[in-house]
Amino acid sequence: MKTILTTAAALLALSGTAAFAESDAAQGEKDFKKCKACHTITSPDGEVIVKGGKTGPNLWGVVGRTAGTQEDFKRYSDEMVQAGADGLAWTEEDIAAYVPNASKWLADHVGAEKVRTAMTPQKLKDPTDVAAYLAQFGPAE
Repeated sequence: MKTILTTAAALLALSGTAAFAESDAAQGEKDFKKCKACHTITSPDGEVIVKGGKTGPNLWGVVGRTAGTQEDFKRYSDEMVQAGADGLAWTEEDIAAYVPNASKWLADHVGAEKVRTAMTPQKLKDPTDVAAYLAQFGPAE
C-alpha cells in the first residue's frame, strides 16, 4: 500500500510539472491585462515592466516570495501575513490556484471558515499562463 501511495504522489507531482511546462507565458502576458488594474510589475532598480495600479502588491519576484511580505505594500490581510509566517512562499502552482478565487484559496490554506481579500475572482482560460508569465520576473528578494 505504501508503494502505491508513493507512486501516486510521484505521478501527481510529475503531472503538475508537465502542466506548468506547457503553460503559455505569452498568453499569460495578455491575460495579465486584467491584473494590471491593481498590480504593477516593477523591478528593484525601478524599471517598470508593466505599469499598473497599487491596490495590490508589486508582482516582481512574486514566485518564491514569502506571502504577505512585499516591502512597500502594507494592506495585506491578517490571514495573508499569517500564511507567510507559517511558511507559504509563492509557487507557480499556488498562484494559479489563488487567482481564480483568492478568498476561498486563502481561507482553505489557513484553515479559516471565511477570509476577505481585496482581490476579486479572476476568470481566466488557464491561470497557469499568468503564473508562468509572472515567473519570468524575479528572483524574489
